[in-house]
Amino acid sequence: MKTLFVTNLTPDTQEGDVQQLFGEFGTVRGVKVAMDVFSGNCRGHATVDMEGHEARAAMAGLNGRDYKGNSLRVSEERKRFNKGKGRGRR
Repeated sequence: MKTLFVTNLTPDTQEGDVQQLFGEFGTVRGVKVAMDVFSGNCRGHATVDMEGHEARAAMAGLNGRDYKGNSLRVSEERKRFNKGKGRGRR
């Protein structure tokens, strides 16, 4: 399973839109669109879960593609690591 990070989405984008878009390349296991708490609009990015080979095909097919007037950016999500700073450090 790979998680893709999608940016440059328009404010009117919904989870169903992203699922349909990525569904052209295979089975979408999960979609999470970042929504603004106050306006309810898309904040411009989302994550999509797909199987490895389907995710690579979607990344190749959708990166740079025009979607609702914006050029999509699709990349593999990078995990963030805690570097030992902050409240959890003892």
